[in-house]
Amino acid sequence: MKRLFYPAIIALLGGCASQVPIPIKEPPPGNPTVAEVRQDGPRFTGSAVRWGGVITQVENKRDRTWVEVVSRELDSHGEPMSGSRSDGRFIASFPGFIDPIVYGAGQRLTVAGTIKGESTRPIGEYSYTFPIVTVSTSYLWGAEPEPARYDPPPPWYYDPWWPYYPGPFYHRPYPPYRW
Repeated sequence: MKRLFYPAIIALLGGCASQVPIPIKEPPPGNPTVAEVRQDGPRFTGSAVRWGGVITQVENKRDRTWVEVVSRELDSHGEPMSGSRSDGRFIASFPGFIDPIVYGAGQRLTVAGTIKGESTRPIGEYSYTFPIVTVSTSYLWGAEPEPARYDPPPPWYYDPWWPYYPGPFYHRPYPPYRW
């Protein structure tokens, strides 16, 4: 009985894990950047792309939803890296309705699809050309994580080894604070 119980539990727990789709993990061959498509849009129409970034706004139309995204570099799994450089903005065109609360500003999104064309819209008073991607697969990563913050201990706390603890590579660049 134990021979069947443990593999069944492992299979059930493994099935609950969220899986990133293959088109999101692996870029298509010859994946152009947002900047390349903005410079020569008609040449790339119909090309397969995998882009990602941070959502700025969601606009629901009659039968489609346009999600405006500030592009970011993607890591090896297709996740947008926080703090990385941006090639520009693009519009992810989803079929049907997308809830603006779920896909809210600040959420990280990766899409895979084909380039449909371009749209010129204002950002403030600047006229900006957005490449439009017809989305076939998408993955919502959530908001950017807060950076880790390490504060020094308060002055009444005394630890002679903070922040360096004895170990094989023990060294103290400065003497510990004294009372």
